[in-house]
Amino acid sequence: MLAIVGGLLLTGLIGGWLAPIASAHSRVVASDPDNGATVQTGPQRVTITFNEPLQESFAVLTVVGPDDHYWQDGEAQVDGPRLSVALRDLGPTGTYTVNYRVTSADGHPVEGRRTFDLATAGTGTPGPAVEASSGGDGSGPPLWPFIVLAVVVLAGGLGVVLWLTRRPGRG
Repeated sequence: MLAIVGGLLLTGLIGGWLAPIASAHSRVVASDPDNGATVQTGPQRVTITFNEPLQESFAVLTVVGPDDHYWQDGEAQVDGPRLSVALRDLGPTGTYTVNYRVTSADGHPVEGRRTFDLATAGTGTPGPAVEASSGGDGSGPPLWPFIVLAVVVLAGGLGVVLWLTRRPGRG
């Protein structure tokens, strides 16, 4: 019994480790302006095109200027595989960062960023400033509780297997 359980666990671990990672999530295939492009005047919209239609729920598209202010005007709109947002008239020259977060067709969130540079200053008025806390510090939840839980579950499982496979008369 112990050999069977051990074999199943080993097969599952090796199979899970060697299995290729599924890449069924949406991915960016184009953007307007292009990623890293330099534009002379600010575009009226920013559009990101994905390889498949997106879910409309929870779509976010923000444009942050070199002055750390938002420059999008309104909410992001999803049209099939395209995510877009209108822009205010842009202001200072420099790099504008386009941050996106969408829900792919399979329900998984996909996020990333693109950039473009504005070469000629505009006369636009920025939106609100980006708050320092909105990006977070990237620390997330601590990892140690998950490690402790995994050790407890594995130890408990091993204990159950050993208890079930003990020989009568020992004990």
